[in-house]
Amino acid sequence: MKEFDNLCVVLARTRNPLNLGAVARAMSNFGVMDLRAVEPYEKAWREAESAVGAAEVMAQAKEYAQLTEAVADCTLVVGTTAVGNREVKHPLYGLEEAAEMLHAAMEKGKVAVLFGSEKWGLSNEELSYCHWLMRIPTRVEHRSMNLGQAAAVVLYELRRRGSKGSKGGEGGEGGKGSRGEDIVGSGFAVEGGSGMARLETVERIGEALLETLHKSGYIAPRGEEMAEEKLRRMLRRFSMTESDAEVFLGMVRKILWKLEN
Repeated sequence: MKEFDNLCVVLARTRNPLNLGAVARAMSNFGVMDLRAVEPYEKAWREAESAVGAAEVMAQAKEYAQLTEAVADCTLVVGTTAVGNREVKHPLYGLEEAAEMLHAAMEKGKVAVLFGSEKWGLSNEELSYCHWLMRIPTRVEHRSMNLGQAAAVVLYELRRRGSKGSKGGEGGEGGKGSRGEDIVGSGFAVEGGSGMARLETVERIGEALLETLHKSGYIAPRGEEMAEEKLRRMLRRFSMTESDAEVFLGMVRKILWKLEN
C-alpha cells in the first residue's frame, strides 16, 4: 500500500474553480489522489476538471450530496479551522502534532481531512462529523488562508512527517502524540486487532439512538437539531472499534424495538 492510499481530502461547498483546482494540484504534488467534494458549486466543479497539473486527481474525484456520504468509509475525520472567535467544542491540535496523529491513524484505516467553504469555513453541523480539529499556526492578526494554500501546507507537513516515519516523528513513538499522550485520548483508538469503527456504522448508531431518544420523550421537538449535533460529537469521542460498534448498534435497536412494542 502506498503511503497516502488511506488519506482522502474532503472539500465542503467549494465555490471557486481556481481553489478547487489548486487543491487538486497540491494533492498531485504530494501524492494524495483521493479527492471528494460535497455540494460544490456546479461551475467550480465543472471548470476545475481542466485545472493544470491536476488532471489525474480530478479524473478520480467524486462528488457527494451530503458530508455523511463522503466520509462513510472513513474511521477518522479531522476538520481544519482558523478558530478565530468560534467556540471550539472539539480537541484542537497544531499542524505538526496533527500530522503525526494522522499518520498513525492512516496505518489502521481510511482518514479524511475536511476543509470548509472559502467564505465561511466549516459549519457547526459539518464540524459535528469531525473527531478532532487542527489548525495551521498562522499569526493571530491574519488567521485565515486561501483554500489551495491551506491544503498545500497541510499535505506538505504530512509528507514531511511521513519521511520521518521510521523515527516516529519529532514528537514520540509507538502511538503517542508529541505531547506524550496516548492516541486513545485523541479520538481514534485501535485495540485488539479490530479496526476503528467506520463512520457509516457510527452514523447508523446515531440514527438509532436519535429515534430511541425521540420515542422515550427525551428530546423535545425544538431541540432536535442541537441534540443531533451533540449526539454526533459524543459518539465520535467514544472511539469504538468496528466490532464494538456493531454490538452497540444491536443493543440500541433492541431497546428501540421494546419501546415500539
